[in-house]
Amino acid sequence: MAVKIRLTRTGRHNDPSYRIVAADSRFPRDGRYIELLGTFDPLMNTTKIDEEKAIKWIKDGAQLSDTVRALFSKAGIIAKVSKKGE
Repeated sequence: MAVKIRLTRTGRHNDPSYRIVAADSRFPRDGRYIELLGTFDPLMNTTKIDEEKAIKWIKDGAQLSDTVRALFSKAGIIAKVSKKGE
């Protein structure tokens, strides 16, 4: 099972918000997911991430989408994972 950390869209038409989730790569974008890791609101530019869960999934080998990688990098999670790995 290939796990990806990616965004799933929620919210209304012209008012997007996203959940950051760990999901099986075979599931559809807005379908079933394994675990909720946080939220992202592009209009308000706010991000809430459960760092412990995110680090656990990254260490377990989950692949990050490009957008999630940018969000995690901005939040400093990528740096924490690379420091702990040294």
